[in-house]
Amino acid sequence: MKKSSDFRYNVGPARVPWAAVGENYNVHDLMEIIRFLMQGEGKEYDDAMEAVWQQVKKLEKISTPPGKLSSGSKVEEAEAACDEYLGASSSTFVTNATAGFEIAYKYAGIKEGDEVIVPAITFVATMAYPLAVGAKLVFADVDPRTINMDPADVARKITPRTKMIVPVHIGGYPVDLDPIMKLAKEHNILVLEDAAHAFGAMYKGRHIGTIGDFAAFSFHEVKNITSFGEGGIVTTNVPGFAPQMKRARFLGLDFSVPIKDWLYNITAIPGKEKPFMAANYSPTEIQGLGLTLQVARNEQIIADRRAAAAYLNSRFAGNDAIIPQDLGNDEIKPTFHLYLLQIDPKKAGGDIQMLKKKLAERGVTNIPHFGPLYRFKVVSDMGYDPEEIAKTCPVCEEVFYHRFTHLPLYGLTQEQLTYMADAILESVAEMQQGK
Repeated sequence: MKKSSDFRYNVGPARVPWAAVGENYNVHDLMEIIRFLMQGEGKEYDDAMEAVWQQVKKLEKISTPPGKLSSGSKVEEAEAACDEYLGASSSTFVTNATAGFEIAYKYAGIKEGDEVIVPAITFVATMAYPLAVGAKLVFADVDPRTINMDPADVARKITPRTKMIVPVHIGGYPVDLDPIMKLAKEHNILVLEDAAHAFGAMYKGRHIGTIGDFAAFSFHEVKNITSFGEGGIVTTNVPGFAPQMKRARFLGLDFSVPIKDWLYNITAIPGKEKPFMAANYSPTEIQGLGLTLQVARNEQIIADRRAAAAYLNSRFAGNDAIIPQDLGNDEIKPTFHLYLLQIDPKKAGGDIQMLKKKLAERGVTNIPHFGPLYRFKVVSDMGYDPEEIAKTCPVCEEVFYHRFTHLPLYGLTQEQLTYMADAILESVAEMQQGK
């Protein structure tokens, strides 16, 4: 039986039904999906696929297609799994983390003239909405050890026009949130955690995503866990706003006050200062299923990544020119989405640009995952002066151009991890020898 909230089509029994799914996927489509998810070649692979094909054809005769492909029970199950995992009560599945950011920014009422403090180093999605609506971006310098937002610089850059602070947990390493939350409370500023890398991270006994006013996680294909390539969860701690989150995801749909002779209404979402119009960020049932399955193994994924990081640290311990990844402690538990490799240029005999080149020559993939936001052309196109901003973010300039890069941690064999560690040690040794 269809739910009362499923207004779109008559998906229940009827003499003249209206299917919820316009064109169902058939057995041939399913086989192509299997081929995509389990790729291979050669006779053995072809024989196995033929055997699968024969069984799927039998299954087709005794099965029925799903009644929904979007925002149904599988999405609800994913949200429940995230709530249980995080210790939250507002997890809302959306198309991606960027959509979660937009909901938070709209709640805050970010508009032209308002100021939003973002870290100097992060992904462009963090700043996209405030830049689009003409708000002023204020770039906070970074902590030289973690590459995260520096709370002390945030304090220096708050003005009466500051409406939101957006700490980003780079690489899954938690930002020092206590001083940021204290500043926000003192100045009546909202905090949006960009937790794209941090699903499963802990800060002082609490999961990241349950501390700020809002948080958004990413399940894009490169993240620790994924929801078939894209997806995100947004959470909130704003009193009374959690019930509005699902409506904020889908155009403000409201069954509580239907218009005359119709099933529902469209109402505005209550914001901090005034209501706002919702957009459509609806995910699919397949994404929901994928996320639920991967949430269940997230702790093991983090443990495997941590073990790889610990191995690299053990290998680098004998060279004080290499500053290894901080593995956290009882209070700080990262997700190890990335391995933060830093060097002391004076001790190493050269800067990170030299090391990156040597590693590339040895076939070791590495990249400083994000560049300084203010260096992107879109920022200067919007009237900002990158060089003036750079003067306010000296640590960012130093660490990005001279000190850090990121390494992969997952999906590597022990042989590959060993080779990567050897390559780094050999490259630094060459630099120290002036080669």
